[in-house]
Amino acid sequence: MEFSSYFISIYLKMFFIMTPFFVLSVFLTVTNESTIKQRHALAIKTTISVIIMSLVLLFFGQHIFAVFGITLDAFKIGAGALLFLTAVELINGNKDRQEINNKSVLDLAVVPLAIPVTMGPGTIGVLLVMGAEFNTFAKLMIGSLALVMAIFTIGVMLYLSSHIEKIVGKQGLMVISKITGLFLAALSAQIIFSGIKSFLNLG
Repeated sequence: MEFSSYFISIYLKMFFIMTPFFVLSVFLTVTNESTIKQRHALAIKTTISVIIMSLVLLFFGQHIFAVFGITLDAFKIGAGALLFLTAVELINGNKDRQEINNKSVLDLAVVPLAIPVTMGPGTIGVLLVMGAEFNTFAKLMIGSLALVMAIFTIGVMLYLSSHIEKIVGKQGLMVISKITGLFLAALSAQIIFSGIKSFLNLG
């Protein structure tokens, strides 16, 4: 039971941190003139790119702290602040959509779809914090699995983007993105408060 609740907690947290509906909206925009086959290929490539980069950050994040002499509490506050800015941009509907100029569809997988659309500064910061907090092998494995499943879910959404667009519509995606922004704002506040609490030794 503890395993399942911990897994679901990490899964949901990572799913919303990666702003899936905003990612889907950008994906539909940059593939507006693409075929279904091209969209499928781009969705697969983007998913693989995000999984690889996320796991590297998760596993080696603690070494980055050691090299630069950054405390986990300080990074929590910084990552939470960046995530809050992302949340505000989502709610206001002005998150940078990236200009695409004469690029092959598959060239968009890593930049901008993987970074910075799916993995912006706030997401990267949270991944580094989470990696440092997984202090046992079991937590690291459960967290890694939950992270991969969250990214895989977003990948499935991108793969089925044409169907989702027909069902929800672009206006629907915009509304859901704003709701995601509210979740992110609450989550960022929790991360910041956690960092401040630990830094001030408030128990």
